[in-house]
Amino acid sequence: MSGVELLAAPLRMRIRRLPPQLINQIAAGEVIERPASVVKELVENAFDAGARQVEVDVEQGGVRLIRVRDDGCGIDREDLGLALSRHATSKIASLEDLERVASMGFRGEALPSISAVARLTLTSRTADVPCGWQVSADGSESDFDIQPAQHAQGTTVEVRDLFYNTPARRKFLRAEKTEFGHIQTLVQRMALARFDVGFRLRHNQREVLRLQPDAEEGGRPERIGALCGPDFLEQALRVEFEASGLRLHGWVGLPTFSRSQADLQFFYVNHRPIRDKLVGHAIRQAYQDVLYHQRQPVYVLYLEIDPALVDVNAHPAKLEVRFREGRMVHDFLFSALHRAIAGHRPGRTASVVAAPATEHPAPLAEQPQQSQQPLFRVAETPQRPYLSSGDSETLGDLRRLYSVSLPNPTETRAEQEIPPLGYALAHLKGVYILAENAQGLILVDGHAAHERITYERMKRQYQAGGIASQPLLLPVRIRLSRADADLAEEYGEHLARLGIELRRTGEGSVLVRSVPALLEGSDVERLVRDTLADLREHGSSGRLQETLNTVLASMACHGSVRAGRKLTVPEMNALLREMEATERAGQCNHGRPTWVQLDTQALDRLFLRGR
Repeated sequence: MSGVELLAAPLRMRIRRLPPQLINQIAAGEVIERPASVVKELVENAFDAGARQVEVDVEQGGVRLIRVRDDGCGIDREDLGLALSRHATSKIASLEDLERVASMGFRGEALPSISAVARLTLTSRTADVPCGWQVSADGSESDFDIQPAQHAQGTTVEVRDLFYNTPARRKFLRAEKTEFGHIQTLVQRMALARFDVGFRLRHNQREVLRLQPDAEEGGRPERIGALCGPDFLEQALRVEFEASGLRLHGWVGLPTFSRSQADLQFFYVNHRPIRDKLVGHAIRQAYQDVLYHQRQPVYVLYLEIDPALVDVNAHPAKLEVRFREGRMVHDFLFSALHRAIAGHRPGRTASVVAAPATEHPAPLAEQPQQSQQPLFRVAETPQRPYLSSGDSETLGDLRRLYSVSLPNPTETRAEQEIPPLGYALAHLKGVYILAENAQGLILVDGHAAHERITYERMKRQYQAGGIASQPLLLPVRIRLSRADADLAEEYGEHLARLGIELRRTGEGSVLVRSVPALLEGSDVERLVRDTLADLREHGSSGRLQETLNTVLASMACHGSVRAGRKLTVPEMNALLREMEATERAGQCNHGRPTWVQLDTQALDRLFLRGR
């Protein structure tokens, strides 16, 4: 039949009920995308059952076999049939329960959806019965033959021949290695959600992952090191932030420990792994001017929030959530991470607590060192910064400020507390500052460091005086959609504080009268449209601040020490002290590192000492 004939075919058809198996296959299309989707649903059920040990066996990338076994509370014999029926669950019973979902699963669709596209066998035993019970299902939700079976307390779900009866779906699966890779990533992500649960993953009878349960804080670094790499904790800041009934805790990587791919980003809401645009935007803003080009930050973060304030029923696979107070959550996340990153300076440990009651995070105990240290790393030492704030405007001022107090004799210096970045020894090629601290050797890119110092000082001065606006000689009229014009009118006062003064002149138009003074001569219409787009998407705009920061960064670059200029020892020491007091001093305005530590162990390895 041709396309024209199909369009001309009569559309009048009788309404009829779909058979249960077809209903479940349709539901499976929303929930079961690939073998990893099956593992996700079954492991979440194990969490809800109170399991402390979860074993996952996979064959042929999950297509031939997926077996998930747990030691949870088990399922009563009388409930086995219901467990394989749609919309049957023990986790909610009323609308009030749905509005405060605390369990991982709640729809009651996982098992019947899986059984509709695979051969499923469910075996379970509760603590109060002498033996377990087993049932098999084909997605029809009828004629369940429940048989006794040997089984320890807990539940085993065995899924064989995934998509055997829906070959079109099976064609979309990737190679065995790829599909197992998705499963392994998923298990790792879920293992980071529950430190109190042990995990064991096998593929084709070969053990790939084994993690011991640890309900105490002490075992978390070991698991994170196993899943995120041994260098992660050394190059991460410990975050602990609480305000407005929200709590954020976990680890965020230093900007210098970024990656080219977003493959080391783990975010959890009430222990549920999620991917969320609002969360991603807040984190990107926190790293706004410290990441190099298109590098991706790394993090393992946990947000705890009242279940009534988050809707986990926004996505069939429960991968996305909706926050009832999205603006509050966004600002909370940004504030916590922004403070943690800004508060990290030379001399502070890799663990930083961001607390709303203090201006800057306070250092925690230093993380235990790994056995194999990287050759170059950002130094983490327990000393305090030597300068609370930088008020001097030029290197000449800094030199005069510090030159008198700098110790000269080596024996005098040894008796004093050595600053985190040590004392300058030489200026190499007019570019690099060579200094000695308690750990060994420090190398500093003088231009990059002074660029960050100047940039942060300019931002502080600019913020203290507000954003000055520049009236336009000829006001610019911009045609907008009615929705954007309404938005511009609604946020008129907010835009004015940012230096944009505009007035609505019609149903779909505004007249821009002034712009930020630093942005005079820029594309006014594009600036306003982009700012309104941010307000519409996020309820706040970082576009204007990003643009202003770009201008300030460019000015700071031109006002900083140029490569090739020879610095005196007092000037170099003044620069080191200012770095210790400056936020984000570890990166220049473009995200490149400003300094590295080469400790004595690394020096010994270079010269083969002790071998």
